[in-house]
Amino acid sequence: MAACELYAKHARVWLPDAAEVWKSAELIKDYTPGDQTLALQLEDGTEVKYKIDPKTNNLPPLRNPNILVGENDLTALSYLHEPAVLHNIKVRFIDSKTIYTYCGIVLVAINPYESLPIYEADIINAYSGQNMGDMDPHIFAVAEEAYKQMARDERNQSIIVSGESGAGKTVSAKYAMRYFATVSCSSGEANVEERVLASSPIMEALGNAKTTRNDNSSRFGKYIEIGFDKKHCIIGANMRTYLLEKSRVVFQAHGERNYHIFYQLCASSHLPEFKAFKLGCADDFHCTNQGHSPVIDRVDDAKEMHNTRKAFSLLGISESDQMAIYQILAAILHLSNVEVKDQSADKSSVSPDNVHLMVFCELMGVPGEEMAHWLCHLKLKTTTETYVKSISKMNAVNGRDALAKHIYARLFSWIVGSINNALKSAVKQHSFIGVLDIYGFETFDVNSFEQFCINYANEKLQQQFNLHVFKLEQEEYMKEQIPWTLIDFYDNQPCINLIEAKLGVLDLLDEECKMPKGSDDTWAQKMYNTLLKQNAHFDKPRLSNKAFIIHHFADKVEYQCVGFLEKNKDTVNEEQINVLKKSKFDFLLKLFEDDEKAASSTNKQTNTGRSGQTQRENKKTVGLQFRQSLHLLMDTLNATTPHYVRCIKPNDHKASFTLDPVRAVQQLRACGILETIRISAAGFPSRWTYQEFFSRYRVLMKQKDVLPDRKQTCRNLLEKLIKDQDKYQFGKNKIFFRAGQVAYLEKLRSDMLRMACVRIQKTIRCWLARKKYLRMKESAITIQRHVRGHQARCYVKFLRSTRAAVVIQRNVRMWVTRRRYQKQRSAAITVQCFLRAYMARKQYYKFMYEQKAVIIQKWVKGWLARQHYKRALADIVLLQSCVRRMMAKKELKKLKMEARSVEHFKKLNIGMENKILQLQHKINEQHKENRELSEKLNVVGKTQAVERERHSRDIENLRRSEQEAKVKAETVPSLLEQLSFLQKELENIRREKEAVEDRAKVYVEETQQVVAELNMKNSSLNNEKDELNKLIVEQAQQLKETKTNMENTKQMEKDLTEERSRYQSLLSEHLHLEERHRDLKEEMNTPSKPSHKRTDSSYSSNSSEFSQSLGSTDGEDNSQTEDETQPTVDLPVLLKFQRRVKELEQEKQSLWQQLDNREEAQQEKAKEAEKQRTVGRAELDLETLKRQELESENKKLKQDLNELRKSLTNENSASMPPAPGSLPYNILVDQLSSSNEELDMRKEEVLLLRSHMVRQEALKHKDSALGEGVKIDLSEIPSFQDVNRSTAIHTLNEDGELWLAYEGLKETNRLLECQMQEQECLHNEKNKKLLQEVNKLKEEKEQQQKLLAQSLNLPEGARIEAILKHEITRLTNENLELLEQQEKQDKTIRKLKKQLKVYMKKVEDFEASAQQKNNSSMMNTPVRAVNITRKEKEYQGMLEYREGDESRLLKNLVIDLKARGVAVSLIPGLPAYIIFMCLRYADHVNDDQRVSSLLNSTISSIKGVIKRRGDDFEVVSFWLSNTCRLLNCLKQYSGDEVFITHNTAKQNEHCLTNFELSEYQQVLGDLSIQIYRQLIKCMEDILQSMIVASMLEHEAIQGVLGSKPTGLRKRSSSSPEEAVTVEVLLQRLGLFHATMSQHGMDSDLIKQVVKQQFYIICAVTLNNLLLRKDMCSWSKGLQIRYNVWQLEEWLTERELADCGAKETLEPLVQAAQLLQIKKKTESDAQAICNMCTALTTAQIVKVLTLYTPVIEFEERVTTSFIETIKNLLKDRDESSTLMMDTKKIFSVTLPFSPSSVALETIQIPASFNLGFLTRI
Repeated sequence: MAACELYAKHARVWLPDAAEVWKSAELIKDYTPGDQTLALQLEDGTEVKYKIDPKTNNLPPLRNPNILVGENDLTALSYLHEPAVLHNIKVRFIDSKTIYTYCGIVLVAINPYESLPIYEADIINAYSGQNMGDMDPHIFAVAEEAYKQMARDERNQSIIVSGESGAGKTVSAKYAMRYFATVSCSSGEANVEERVLASSPIMEALGNAKTTRNDNSSRFGKYIEIGFDKKHCIIGANMRTYLLEKSRVVFQAHGERNYHIFYQLCASSHLPEFKAFKLGCADDFHCTNQGHSPVIDRVDDAKEMHNTRKAFSLLGISESDQMAIYQILAAILHLSNVEVKDQSADKSSVSPDNVHLMVFCELMGVPGEEMAHWLCHLKLKTTTETYVKSISKMNAVNGRDALAKHIYARLFSWIVGSINNALKSAVKQHSFIGVLDIYGFETFDVNSFEQFCINYANEKLQQQFNLHVFKLEQEEYMKEQIPWTLIDFYDNQPCINLIEAKLGVLDLLDEECKMPKGSDDTWAQKMYNTLLKQNAHFDKPRLSNKAFIIHHFADKVEYQCVGFLEKNKDTVNEEQINVLKKSKFDFLLKLFEDDEKAASSTNKQTNTGRSGQTQRENKKTVGLQFRQSLHLLMDTLNATTPHYVRCIKPNDHKASFTLDPVRAVQQLRACGILETIRISAAGFPSRWTYQEFFSRYRVLMKQKDVLPDRKQTCRNLLEKLIKDQDKYQFGKNKIFFRAGQVAYLEKLRSDMLRMACVRIQKTIRCWLARKKYLRMKESAITIQRHVRGHQARCYVKFLRSTRAAVVIQRNVRMWVTRRRYQKQRSAAITVQCFLRAYMARKQYYKFMYEQKAVIIQKWVKGWLARQHYKRALADIVLLQSCVRRMMAKKELKKLKMEARSVEHFKKLNIGMENKILQLQHKINEQHKENRELSEKLNVVGKTQAVERERHSRDIENLRRSEQEAKVKAETVPSLLEQLSFLQKELENIRREKEAVEDRAKVYVEETQQVVAELNMKNSSLNNEKDELNKLIVEQAQQLKETKTNMENTKQMEKDLTEERSRYQSLLSEHLHLEERHRDLKEEMNTPSKPSHKRTDSSYSSNSSEFSQSLGSTDGEDNSQTEDETQPTVDLPVLLKFQRRVKELEQEKQSLWQQLDNREEAQQEKAKEAEKQRTVGRAELDLETLKRQELESENKKLKQDLNELRKSLTNENSASMPPAPGSLPYNILVDQLSSSNEELDMRKEEVLLLRSHMVRQEALKHKDSALGEGVKIDLSEIPSFQDVNRSTAIHTLNEDGELWLAYEGLKETNRLLECQMQEQECLHNEKNKKLLQEVNKLKEEKEQQQKLLAQSLNLPEGARIEAILKHEITRLTNENLELLEQQEKQDKTIRKLKKQLKVYMKKVEDFEASAQQKNNSSMMNTPVRAVNITRKEKEYQGMLEYREGDESRLLKNLVIDLKARGVAVSLIPGLPAYIIFMCLRYADHVNDDQRVSSLLNSTISSIKGVIKRRGDDFEVVSFWLSNTCRLLNCLKQYSGDEVFITHNTAKQNEHCLTNFELSEYQQVLGDLSIQIYRQLIKCMEDILQSMIVASMLEHEAIQGVLGSKPTGLRKRSSSSPEEAVTVEVLLQRLGLFHATMSQHGMDSDLIKQVVKQQFYIICAVTLNNLLLRKDMCSWSKGLQIRYNVWQLEEWLTERELADCGAKETLEPLVQAAQLLQIKKKTESDAQAICNMCTALTTAQIVKVLTLYTPVIEFEERVTTSFIETIKNLLKDRDESSTLMMDTKKIFSVTLPFSPSSVALETIQIPASFNLGFLTRI
């Protein structure tokens, strides 16, 4: 491809610029070979000319297409050069706010100078397990890649983090270690991850400091090896440090600080434990105040000190050692303030009384005078003598600083060693991942020994990096089998040889250090003489003889020779060290143990006379130590697989998200990024798989060019498009392109798409024009049609109006004639009417006259008759009165004669006595009334006296007024005249007033009427208003109540869901810990014998006991008064009580067992006595059999009789009954009489047999509890010793039969009396219980009323709390009562068990003996034949099994069972039914040991199966279904009214009778939840690998949506034959659903599983979308919506639309809509905010930021639009998390679903191998 094709018009290039490094420009015209200049136009519109060198023909670098800008991997760029790299990083960092970018195998990390929410645990979980190319660049992706390669390749890994100070190396290394600590679990030891992370704050405190470039700059290099075991769990760590900057301890430049620990110590000096150190603020000490910047913004040194101390404690460093560390650091602070005085030019002194020196010596435990002496003196040793020489002030100060540096270095080394010891593990390390946090290439205005060592280390690392990159390129080419040539790359081995080879810089430096009079100048001269002409990388400055220049790989650096020798020697006054070694401070002696060991070993190897000289000669220089440690580091790195992180500092001002291009390019060159780009560009940087190439560039092919073989298709296309064969190579699986070829292909593709767009536009415009023409034609025709129609309508209207006029005329004429006729007719009728009325009135008056005459006659005649009657009546009355008078006189005489007799007086006296008494009583009452009246009279008299006085006063006042009136009487005449005049006026006024009043009355009446009417209306309106207000208030109250109820319901549902989910998560954690504990126990007990383990049922009992004990304590607290506060529950005490209760239960069980054993022994002794009674029992059984036979015959006769009667009396039958006297009637009567006779005989036989049976029963139960109240004289009853004599019963005489019947009746009556007494006692007890329950209910009602009254006055929160407390109290009391009832029932059950065992043994013995005797009797004498009808066998729904068969049963039914065979061919839940039928048998025989053993073994077996095969979805689903079915069976057959309502009558008969298994219901519920969570986890593991590939990566329409070119780190994609599509995902979901349905899982539970499935799909898809820039495009949004639609259709097909799964997909749907919606204007932003309600603000902003155009027609989202979105969403109250929680599991509810399967119909298949079970 020629340059003229690339450098055409409108092509964009990069031009060098001084300020921006590179500037973009566009060609104005095409370039032709031979042109001297290029015509360009800058982005600001300026036109420039770019000169082209004709010799080199160096054209400016081309700019990549816009579609490639902002790529995750720089190697994805078609044009790989410096401006492209810089521009891509700038776009990502500034526009997209993305700090990470890949550059091949290197992760470029730019310091944002701002905390970003991209390091949380959910981000770690999102990157865990992902391929490196699948997700956006991140430090977690590099860490995951290292972790994965370590686990996969079993090879150690290294992460090399480099960069200059302030670039963020320490933070990146810290996050990498945090990732390893999070994704791996600790093995063996606890909290290993926490201890590994705890080393960071300690090392930052002692090794980091504030510099001008960074507030937290690491002033040392470190390499941390994190060790892993075979399970890839962290077991420990080890740290190596390099080149600590000791000079910072005594000197800091302006704006810098010393190490953080000093400032933390000063900030905490007020603490009591630090008072002895005599510290102050940091400005008080010389070593902390030189930089004049003691404070860092947003950093609290006191708080950091607390974190440091916490980290020390976490690493196991004792408190005493910590205080010793702080004591030494405080001593260094005081040492820096020791003042040295100058006495002469070569003499100085330090006062022993110096305060800081005294504190230093006190803290270090050394003598002050001796230390003061050796601070100013030096001991010189020769072969023969020793001299003590005083030194100058400068040398003394340097010696003091050297001592401080040496102490700090020893302390730093000791702390590193202690950290390594704390992180060391006893377990053997299997592999490790090393994290190297080392300084990057440094160049300053003044560069010294430290910068030399740093740049030397970077040279070694760069060499290793170049070799590794070259090796990877070579491996890739060899793997793809393409021809390749050796790539020329920069080899910095000559520069490394210059530094470390023989007679190199370091060798000459060490040699000069050994010279007695060596100096920096002589060393510089030696280098000039030795290296200047021999090595091209060494140079000498022009104007200096004390400096040298080395040409490093990044840049040339000038080093100043001053101080090199002194820093390389790192000398310290030995006498000062000896003084410190004599210290009484033990910890200080620990720091110098290594020196003493080295000295002792040296003394042993050398002679005594030359020990000091030899020691000095053998002491290693700093340069030698650094070179050895660097070689060791390189050996370690070469033995591992390296991963590179290059940290870039964007600017020197620490401004957030601001990039300085000059500084960025310097660092890109220094860290080797551009070298990597150059190596990649030299080969084939762009690499495509054949499928990706075909999908992307399918548009460049014709249909006939597409072959079935994708490789051949791609070959043909490339050969046609690119003629130069060297520009590409075909590999085994990929196509390799040279730089720029992908851009050319993209240009061809965009041109093809543009041409296609033009063609589509042309066709559409033609279609639109034709549509417009057809519309116009149709419109013209329509107008013509409407005009013609209008004209026709007008003509019709004229015809209609003419016809209407004729009709109107006709009707008017008719109306006039009719009107005239009607007037004439009405006049004639009126005349007739008046005439007829006159005649009628005349006739009426005549009738009235006659009627009135008749009435008058009637009244006159009546009056005359009444007068005659009255006179006759008066005469009769007069005669009667005369007669009566005569008779009264006679009677009077008779009475007078009787009154004179004595008896009459007696009678009168008797009456008088009574009257006297009555009168006396009346007199007394009158006396009382008189007294009362007298009292009242006195009161009245007093009041009258008061009234007289008042009247007298009034009289006097009247007299006075009379006198005054007399005086005024003189003025009366004049007043009378005035009065008369006024009276006249008054009359006039009165008349006027009356007139006015009349008018006013009228007006008032009218107004009153109006007002009354208005009032009535108003009242009616008010009534209506009141009614409406009442209605409104009622409705408002109802609405308020409904709202509150809804809110309360929602809140309660939410709380219930949260509580359920919290409980289920805690349950799962507990079960996980329990399994882990069990596994550890198994591992510990593997060599020993297997011991008994506690099952989960014991856990359930313990938990129930714990809950009961907790409930009892709560009940006791609640029984106190309401004012008292409830004490808090002490959990340790409760656990002790629980343990004690458990022990008591065990003792109780053992006592019961002993008691049972004793009773069994007694029963065995009583067996012999029972054998003697077998004869009587055999006779009794035979008679019982006869009795049953007679009763059955009796029943048959009764039935026949009833049927006969019905047939006789049935009038509705088809045939009428026979008439009396007829032949059939007589036959029926004879049959009836015979039947009655036979019935009487049978009754007598039954009576005899019953009496005999009663006697036998009395004999049998004589010794029992029932027979105690029955006393029978057995001597009077004749015994029947032989069974054969039983036939003689029928031959007894009548007297004997009557006697037997009489005795039987007597015995029966006695038994009935005893039973009646027992019933009466039971009835009394029931009444008492009912009364107690009634009283209890009354008390509860009163308490609830009180609680309700109190709670109404409380606020809502307190009300809920009070209700909960009351409910807890009530439940606790009920629990205690139930416990008491349970104990009573246990006692009665045990008692009944004993009786049942006795009876069963008796029955067995009796059956055996009876069988033998029956056999013998049948053989000896013939017995009357008895017909016994065999009933059809009815099963009771139980399975009998022997004790000890539980393990065998569960092994065949649970452990070895194959779920697939059971689910396909048998009824769902069959194992659960079989286990429950066995449980029913254990309950039927009342064996609690069997019940508990069976349930505990079942639970343990199911747990074991789930543990072993928990990754098999079918197995987990099968046992979840069976566990839920077993739980539902326990509930359904428990007998509770809540559950038995759904049962049939037969199922209610099968309810458990002896045991209440509610605790096991709880245990099985917890087990079901555990299996459900395992099912979700298994399902999630299966779906995890399919979700992203099907929902995001797969494209349903290949080649249309397209995919962008990717870089070296391509995402992992499968071949098209193995591609995971949505159909594959739906098939998997369908398989899950079919499996669960086939296993008989409840539909509600299936819906919950499906809802969880869809939530996982949504969460995983959305999280990957948020972390993948290549997926955020318009076409991908379309694909996601299509995939979601398919999922919704799947739900609809299976009738699962109402399970809530659609709602879980809402965030994903809104994210897809966000990718497709318009994103330009403010209205678009508002629409986005209204639409994306299920997404958080962080997610919306992230999607918009990541939005990337896939084709040229799309546009990026502007930063201003994103800011608008942020402003609109800033008031949202929501979580700030970015990722969805993929580990979230919705709380599950286990629905109760009763089974319709009848237990008695269940058959056990032979394949189960359960032949030892017997159906009952």
